[in-house]
Amino acid sequence: MLPVIYYTVLRLLAFAVPLGLLIWVGVPPMWSALVAAVTGLAVSLVFLRTSREKVSGSLYEARHPAYEHVGADEEAEDDLYEDEDPRPAAPSA
Repeated sequence: MLPVIYYTVLRLLAFAVPLGLLIWVGVPPMWSALVAAVTGLAVSLVFLRTSREKVSGSLYEARHPAYEHVGADEEAEDDLYEDEDPRPAAPSA
């Protein structure tokens, strides 16, 4: 979970710092937000590659664990469906 928080904080900073600077300089807030969003996207694509890869790796590991837990109920369902004919019955006309 730490890579996700680290990457999120860096992405927020990549947006908030340019936004704050542009507003401080006197650029209208709408244009400041637009330029800060584009700048934040560019900064995150160029400089945050390793953090983004760590986040995607941690999300993949969370979704695809190294082991697959199979309980008694899953085994019973598998045994039940292995005995059935996989082809559907032909419709009667």
